[in-house]
Amino acid sequence: MGTKENCRNELRTAIRHLSDRCLYSASKWAAEQLVGIEQDPAKFTPSHTRFQRESSSIRRRFRTNEMVTSTPTAGVSYVSTPPVPEEEGDHDGAAVDSDFYLMAKAYFDCREYRRAAHVLRDQTGKKAVFLRCIKGMFKTQFSPKTPVRKVAGEKRKEEETIELEGPLGKSDAVNRELVSLERELSTLRKNGSIDPFGLYLYGLVLKEKGSENLARAVLMESVNSYPWNWSAWSELQSLCTTIETLNNLNLNNHWMKDFFLASAYQELRMHNESLAKYENLQGTFSFSNYIQAQIAKAQYSLREFEQVEVIFEELLRNDPYRVEDMDMYSNVLYAKECFSALSYLAHRVFLTDKYRPESCCIIGNYYSLKGQHEKSVMYFRRALKLNKNYLSAWTLMGHEYVEMKNTPAAVDAYRRAVDINPCDYRAWYGLGQAYEMMGMPFYALHYFRKSVFLQPNDSRLWIAMAQCYETEQLHMLEAAIKCYKRAANCNDREAIALHQLAKLHNELGRLEEAAFYYKKDLERMEVEEREGPNMVEALLFLASYCKAQKRFEEAEVYCTRLLDYTGPEKETAKSLLRGIRIAQSGFPSMDVEHFPI
Repeated sequence: MGTKENCRNELRTAIRHLSDRCLYSASKWAAEQLVGIEQDPAKFTPSHTRFQRESSSIRRRFRTNEMVTSTPTAGVSYVSTPPVPEEEGDHDGAAVDSDFYLMAKAYFDCREYRRAAHVLRDQTGKKAVFLRCIKGMFKTQFSPKTPVRKVAGEKRKEEETIELEGPLGKSDAVNRELVSLERELSTLRKNGSIDPFGLYLYGLVLKEKGSENLARAVLMESVNSYPWNWSAWSELQSLCTTIETLNNLNLNNHWMKDFFLASAYQELRMHNESLAKYENLQGTFSFSNYIQAQIAKAQYSLREFEQVEVIFEELLRNDPYRVEDMDMYSNVLYAKECFSALSYLAHRVFLTDKYRPESCCIIGNYYSLKGQHEKSVMYFRRALKLNKNYLSAWTLMGHEYVEMKNTPAAVDAYRRAVDINPCDYRAWYGLGQAYEMMGMPFYALHYFRKSVFLQPNDSRLWIAMAQCYETEQLHMLEAAIKCYKRAANCNDREAIALHQLAKLHNELGRLEEAAFYYKKDLERMEVEEREGPNMVEALLFLASYCKAQKRFEEAEVYCTRLLDYTGPEKETAKSLLRGIRIAQSGFPSMDVEHFPI
């Protein structure tokens, strides 16, 4: 049996196991990877080809010629999977129909009814037709089965949160069931009578109580015993905040480990390593939308917005009712000011599922781009009512409060974000902005330093820190120059760094360095076909500098370009040209030592 077939069989069994235990999110993840495995061409029928997407340019773009087409590193499970008997009447459709039925059932369990119907749109099996048709019967959402004691504790915790919550939803409420749950699960583990799913639950309890080391050990036992529970891997990943912690894990060599490492590398900002892992996994899971979304996330972190946009467009074509990860797509559209595309996306997710945190964030971004910041805040608050730990909503709401000049509320929102995830560079950057607005540059500098430590390849963060050094209270121009240099080396899209480097060097009397950066800035503006005051400033400086250096021909070129302008720079250029001609004729002239621009 080939490696892909092994993966397929393991995942099919895992989906049933996870669904039986009401781990619907993990079951959905497994089902998406199952459908993402390239099918055996011999088993295709015309009705199945729609799902194969074999002409996908995106998937080919990320795969190298040397890529292995088998599962990375020993793709054979170390845990024997118990056989699951087929249900009576389960043989009415092709094998590939069963894969899509399992994914649709997982979507159905997660209340994503439109996605379930879309997956089954070409399926002809009796169970598939039944599930597709019954979707229309549910006009109200029903609650799936959940472990009773866990729900009881969390329900009481939510009630106390409402009763005790302070500004922006802060609360000290705790789940009172944790102590008895920990005692019971600990005893079962000591007696050796706990299964991998019980270990997963025990790990959750320990994590919530703050026993991180023991929680890591217990979750590691769980994934080593039963590697197909993605929820357990996700909880384990949240406890690996450093590369040292990650490397110290003793994990079995299973293909699920590669999914875990790829995701962990992304959280640890090792984006190139993460991309390499996901590209390897595409050898087996060629059509996995999950992997495509993760590749888009890595590209987003590397600020490759054009590529990210292309990937998300294809994801929406393949999965038109997808909501998860679409808030990141909306961030890209917001950054590129693609108003019509963002409006279309907001309308689309509103019709699909308006009561999802991602949908609320997308609509919030839409109103923010329109300049309706109060409405934007309303939708970010709605997202937080649905999920109080939704990181993007806290950060984006902080940005909106900054726009509204409500700095105390912005600081509160950003602090909630860093409480949830101390590695969120955007929240640290937002805190820096807020304190800068309040005229507290030392505090601002502290937070900007944290943000650049977490995201050293983002030019905007280096520019913000440089501008902080330039303030009157600090006036540390040498430190500002270092920051601007880092920004210039990090693909400064806003074209700020080169101009500021030229100005600072000129201010410090370093005319040669100033000329170097003005020239580079001028060349960039010419390539990008940009006009404006920065170009005039560069031309004026370079004309004066070249004249002083007796490089008259070069100075004349810059002066001639300035004659095309209509402001005072035109008269300055004429004066410089007269000076150049006098100097060329042999009469003495005074060299300029410093050029205030």
